[in-house]
Amino acid sequence: MPRPDEFSLISRLFAPLAANHAGALGLKDDCALFPGPDGEDWAVTADAMVAGVHFLPDDPPELIARKLLRVNLSDLAAMGASPRFVLMTCAFPKGVDDGWLDRYAAGLKTDCAEFSIALIGGDTVSTPGPLTLSLTALGAVPRQSALLRSNARSGHQIWVSGTIGDGAFGLLAAQGRQGLEPEHHSFLDDRYHLPQPRIGLGPALRGIAGACMDISDGLVADLGHICRASGVGAEIEAAALPLSAATRAAIAAGWGWGIETALAGGDDYELLFTAAPEMAERIVQIGQHLSLNLTPIGRIIGGSGVRVLGENGHELSLARGGYNHFDPGPAR
Repeated sequence: MPRPDEFSLISRLFAPLAANHAGALGLKDDCALFPGPDGEDWAVTADAMVAGVHFLPDDPPELIARKLLRVNLSDLAAMGASPRFVLMTCAFPKGVDDGWLDRYAAGLKTDCAEFSIALIGGDTVSTPGPLTLSLTALGAVPRQSALLRSNARSGHQIWVSGTIGDGAFGLLAAQGRQGLEPEHHSFLDDRYHLPQPRIGLGPALRGIAGACMDISDGLVADLGHICRASGVGAEIEAAALPLSAATRAAIAAGWGWGIETALAGGDDYELLFTAAPEMAERIVQIGQHLSLNLTPIGRIIGGSGVRVLGENGHELSLARGGYNHFDPGPAR
């Protein structure tokens, strides 16, 4: 019997509970929306992280805290929202020492200051294990201007920010994989442990992008979410993927599944968005203003599903479409 995935479970069990609130968006988007003051909407998101699933059990506590915060800020960015507040729930294993907790709190303090946000509540409990953390983030976006997954249209270009594949190859680096130059190894390790939420880009794309989301489960899988929400299909060109020098080195060294790891590995927390072709010049200007690479990698088409095109336009067959929480495997 095939194993479930989180999205089929959400659709079957939880989406019906949200049916009476339009701002829940059918539980199909990065955030929920509800009216706020002064012509704004609140964007609200929540993400959980579990030791051995979303981070390695021996990761530095300050980096765990910062990643927890940043993956939630990435969801706000994907909706075009600016972060304001966070609430946090922590289930710490019994016996965790004060030194570990102090470092965790210090990491959280660092990023609250960096992103100008306040921790305003939550809950703290003990657990037999494993360490489990959840954070709820609230951001503000001008009313009716949020970026949604459902706004991709046939003919749109598909764009990504930054570079793709660093998070997945960074996990391999963090797990001790060898064979790269030290600077490449360090770069990938940092990209895995400390993602960069594109909180400047998301708001800049309001009124320009069609659909938008962040890349957490893998480029192909997350583009598939946009396609399903918008009722369209997509084609991307593998040769157009923006890859860092470190990821290219990891592919050349035989790490992972080569280019498939970049396409399906996840944990990049870059923004994936669509836009009409006439918006291309404005998008390039936004990238220049933010000193951030923004790269067109394909197009939205009619139909359904995501096709990855290799050399000569031949479709690549991928063994993995993206990360599935209910499919056993190593830490992401």
